[in-house]
Amino acid sequence: MKNKILAFIIIILLTSGLKAQEVVIKTEYPRVVSVGEQFTISWTINTGGGEFTAPPFTGFYKLMGPHTSYSSSTQIINGKISQETSYTYTYYLQSIEPGKYVIGPASIKVKGKEYQSDSIYIEVVGTPSGQNARRETEKPEKEVSTAEPSGDLFVRLIPGRTELYAGEPMVVSLKIYSRINISGLQEIKYPDFSGFIREDLETPPLTSLERENVKGVIYGTGIIQQILLFPQITGEITINPVEVTALIQQRIGEPDPFFGDFFARYTNVPRVLATLPVKIKVKPLPEGKPDDFSGVVGKISVSASINKDTVNVNDAINLKITLSGSGNLKFASAPLLNLSPDIEIYDPKIIDNFTSTASGTTGKKTFEYVLIPRHHGDFILPSITYSYFNPASKQYEKLTTKEFRFHAVRTTDQAGPATVFSGVSREEVKYLGKDIRFINSVHGTIIRPDKLLISKRGFPYIYLLGLTLFLIVIFVRREQVRRSADLVRVRNRKAGKVASRRLSSASKCLKTDNTDKFYEELLKALWGYLSDKLAIPQSQLTRNVVVEKLKEKEISTEQIEKLLEIIDRCEFARFAPASQPAEAENLYNSAVKFIRDLENKLG
Repeated sequence: MKNKILAFIIIILLTSGLKAQEVVIKTEYPRVVSVGEQFTISWTINTGGGEFTAPPFTGFYKLMGPHTSYSSSTQIINGKISQETSYTYTYYLQSIEPGKYVIGPASIKVKGKEYQSDSIYIEVVGTPSGQNARRETEKPEKEVSTAEPSGDLFVRLIPGRTELYAGEPMVVSLKIYSRINISGLQEIKYPDFSGFIREDLETPPLTSLERENVKGVIYGTGIIQQILLFPQITGEITINPVEVTALIQQRIGEPDPFFGDFFARYTNVPRVLATLPVKIKVKPLPEGKPDDFSGVVGKISVSASINKDTVNVNDAINLKITLSGSGNLKFASAPLLNLSPDIEIYDPKIIDNFTSTASGTTGKKTFEYVLIPRHHGDFILPSITYSYFNPASKQYEKLTTKEFRFHAVRTTDQAGPATVFSGVSREEVKYLGKDIRFINSVHGTIIRPDKLLISKRGFPYIYLLGLTLFLIVIFVRREQVRRSADLVRVRNRKAGKVASRRLSSASKCLKTDNTDKFYEELLKALWGYLSDKLAIPQSQLTRNVVVEKLKEKEISTEQIEKLLEIIDRCEFARFAPASQPAEAENLYNSAVKFIRDLENKLG
């Protein structure tokens, strides 16, 4: 009887500590299958007791299902109770005809409320005729191939465009295609990109391959690196091949006649792959280039402002000119100013604020001028013209700022009109008429020795106090240098701030309905935060490594599954045209909550 009472009390304590959780439906399925291929679709739900309804499998033949599985676990860590429950409904299907198919969302009704999953997009490709591709694992070691993309493993350098104007930005993507098991990339050798200015774009680490239809053959594909190029010469430019050394898994020995591949051993064999040379046609800019042409190729706008409209003679006034837009703004020249000779002008301070993405370089470039009026009176800053080439309209376009006026006031200590001398150094502003001083005729004061600080009785204590403070400052400074040298700890401390900035960028994309960019920025924030917080190098940042590190940090399985779900939904939504803004906002809130919880947990 006592045992029953004790068990009843434990059950009450466990159930009282559980919190109501939001119903989440995860879907697993292949995005590309071949005709006649058998595959599975699974819906996993983190709750039970509901009524599950599968969608109609239009275009596919249902072989079996649903096959239902159940799992549940309860953990008590530091007095905190967490429970995980999941029901999985699996269907076995077979593709019938080639095409692109959409399977509607599945639904489950829990306590009178209905929840739905995302829609499913599957492409069915036909089996290519005469396909007798031999296994690439039988090729000799270190063989370099630049043949047309075929076989079981190859790489391609894909340009965003093959014809463009000089100075116009272009993105090229290094992509790998594989039908065999590869364990990683060992080395990548890029050419010198002669004739281009190169800038590497931030590319997420390649942790998994996506299935893709290539001329009727299904490959696992992934982007290795994206590069932004600015052509500097005209004519046909050839981009030499990129060499990639991939590690493929090769079986050692023959399979066992009784157990097959169960006890087979594998080794990593390096295979050197090379892309085909890529030819880019760079067209010269049209004739009729304006005299004030800035060298910008793209789409920009210009604005100008001054900080005040009244200034004293020989005082400074700031003129700010801002270029904003997209294109090769990094190479924009300074505007030409046509000012009165009574205004002294200094070289501008240039402030760049750019972001390089797959769509090119966007942002602002600001020129801040310091102007010094040397005479009193009214001055006019004429409107500034700025010309650039717009590749969309294939024409030179001219921008114009408004005209500014300001008044220079004669100061009371200005004896007469100042004279401007040529050849004066402009490293600092000098007030003409004030650089000559009269000799001071006032007698100096003699200080008695007994009034000096060194003769005071408390001077030794002041000296010791200053010496102590000096030693403390040296110790603190050395400690700061030592801590800053530990890059791992520095990245760990700043992981939250860096992730916050990236999430802010994702939030801006969400508000502007730029969903593709939103999912890309959200994934960058998550992967970057995990890399910094868990001290994982970018080359080793994979799902399995992240899960192991989180388990070592005693992060609950529920949070780990939530993270993997966010990543999967983001990666799917980047290629799903039916993504909804509400879903994107939910993903954003989930990512923010996960980072905040992990930050509170790990400190």
